Amino acid sequence: MAAVIEMKNVTWRREGKTVLSGIDWTVNAGQHWALFGLNGSGKTTLLNMINGYIWPSEGEIYVLGHKLGSVDMRELRRSIGWVSSSLQEKLYGKDTAQDLIVSGKYASIGLYEKPAAEDYEKAEALMKQLRCQHLLDRSYQTCSQGEKQKLLIARALMANPKLLILDEACNGLDFISKESLLDSIEELSSQPDAPHMLYVTHHTEEILPVFGHALLLRRGKVFGSGQTKEMLTAERLSDFFEMPVDVNWSHDRAWLARN
Repeated sequence: MAAVIEMKNVTWRREGKTVLSGIDWTVNAGQHWALFGLNGSGKTTLLNMINGYIWPSEGEIYVLGHKLGSVDMRELRRSIGWVSSSLQEKLYGKDTAQDLIVSGKYASIGLYEKPAAEDYEKAEALMKQLRCQHLLDRSYQTCSQGEKQKLLIARALMANPKLLILDEACNGLDFISKESLLDSIEELSSQPDAPHMLYVTHHTEEILPVFGHALLLRRGKVFGSGQTKEMLTAERLSDFFEMPVDVNWSHDRAWLARN
């Protein structure tokens, strides 16, 4: 299989400002990656490029074996699930959990098609897989933030994506909700038909062991790329943050502390 994502010397400029510069990055088949960077580092711009919403000023991008610019992005996006908290604002709060999930098959906000019975069966199976089957028949607006995130993941999985992007999935969650969501993501990764996953965060402790590779992005440039345990060291992250930090590993996750 071709690389899941391949960026070759990608640069993006806007209004005379260079937002991304010289990005070289390859996600190979069978790999799950973490994209780690502080606010303003260029993470969202990178994701918009992967999804073909903006185009590089320089360089080439390949996603799921297709060169962007020579493929119908509407078709390619059907193979990419992008879970972002910004999507929550666009959804209809009165939709039931299962209707919201089924709408992912049609990539629509709201449900305008007449789904088949097997669509709802699949939606319920996804809810069970993500440990949120208790939300069946609940309206979306009555769900907690953590529950909403699980429903969004299920919605993205409804279309059987080959690439699943989890963009700040734990943003705004309390400790218990965050750990519950991370448990569900870990379980999802163990499924034989799991999509390739890209987990985007600015919290090292959210990077689960399944994300064996990490890209560190700082000020629009690649600061480091490779095996996660080689990227998340005290020495490297002290340079990354430009301040001394300690890294304590617990349950194969990296927890930061000020040195």
